[in-house]
Amino acid sequence: MKRKIILLVVVLGLIGGGSFGYVRFAKAREKPAEAQTAKVERGVIQTVVASTGRVVPNLDVQIKCKASGEIIQLPFDVSDSVQKDELLLQIDPIDEERMLQQSKATLDASQARLKTAQTSLAIARRELETERMRAHASLKSAGANAKDARAKAERMKELLAKKLTSPEEAETADTNAAKLEVELELAKIRLEELKTREEALELKVQDVKLAESEVVSDDLRLKIQEKRVKDTKVLSPIAGVVSARDVQMGQIISSGISNVGGGTTAMVVSDLSRIFVLASVDESDIGQVKVDQPATITADAFPGKEFEGQVVRIATQGVNLNNVVTFEVKIEVIGKDKSLLKPEMTANVAIITARKEDVLLVPAEAVVRRERQHWIEVMNGPTKEERKVETGLTDNEKTEILSGLSQGETVVLRTDAPESQWSGRRTTGSPFMGPPMRRGPR
Repeated sequence: MKRKIILLVVVLGLIGGGSFGYVRFAKAREKPAEAQTAKVERGVIQTVVASTGRVVPNLDVQIKCKASGEIIQLPFDVSDSVQKDELLLQIDPIDEERMLQQSKATLDASQARLKTAQTSLAIARRELETERMRAHASLKSAGANAKDARAKAERMKELLAKKLTSPEEAETADTNAAKLEVELELAKIRLEELKTREEALELKVQDVKLAESEVVSDDLRLKIQEKRVKDTKVLSPIAGVVSARDVQMGQIISSGISNVGGGTTAMVVSDLSRIFVLASVDESDIGQVKVDQPATITADAFPGKEFEGQVVRIATQGVNLNNVVTFEVKIEVIGKDKSLLKPEMTANVAIITARKEDVLLVPAEAVVRRERQHWIEVMNGPTKEERKVETGLTDNEKTEILSGLSQGETVVLRTDAPESQWSGRRTTGSPFMGPPMRRGPR
């Protein structure tokens, strides 16, 4: 009996509670929801293209050594600042210095051979000139003697014909003339022989030229070896910061010019005088991006802090990755705090594509698009008036009103309207940033 009574009480309670809830629900449905409104105000509006990117320095220089060998000096570590032409690393130069000494000795020997050849040539030229002068003198003397002797012999023949001299004297004069004529011919032959010595002298000239070429070649080898000794020291090509170091003291590294694999990368020096962000912008937004447009940059490492930027380059060709085409946009970080950003940081970028100040603004939820026209409900006392308006920029939070409204009027927010401007427009913000940021005047 008690169980039946308890069961009856529970059932009556449930029926009563359900009836009470239904009555409250019915009254709530009968009560009209209060409309949300907003004032037409003047302010600043801007549109942005949002993207992500990575921070990069102005320049990264891979440091390699032209020489191979053991590292004996390595004065800088990662994050150290270096100046242009400072020593970054030193290879043990002992082998290259020995080769340098050998090259100097070879050059000294070739210079000595050149000097010997030049001296020998000079002596040979002087001797040839002396012989030429002597030969000409002998030829002239022999000619005169032969002529005089022949004249005497002819006179002796005339005297013999007149029987004024003996035949023996005539024969002696003729023999003497013939002998002197032979000496004249020998003098001519000696003069011709000097031409052969002139040709031999040309060989000595060639010896000098060969010695000169050896000196030039050995001097070139010496300069090359001096350069190799110099190459054992690696100086910084730029002023910057050591961003990576892949070698240690005592490590043996290979040359960057003689090794087929390109040699050992010792370190990377980065020029941080200028900082950039390489952002990937979707192809649907790239048409709005122009060079010199301002940008706002944020990084997770510095929450709440914004860095100013400026677009400096837009890639001509896009990159297709998984059927998604993006274009690389290079943005320079400007301002005194740019040094806070480190290379390879992930950055959020908002490129400001348009900006207007002191314009009429309403919440985007107040604008309804219907039949390619924009409408807004305006409070006119206790009643509502639907009014056609002309709109301008929108950032999906605020919409610019070009005509149809005045400052101070009250508009009705239409968040439930299926054709509201908010629901009909594509958001230009990026998923990583949430809704587009609301910017105030700078």
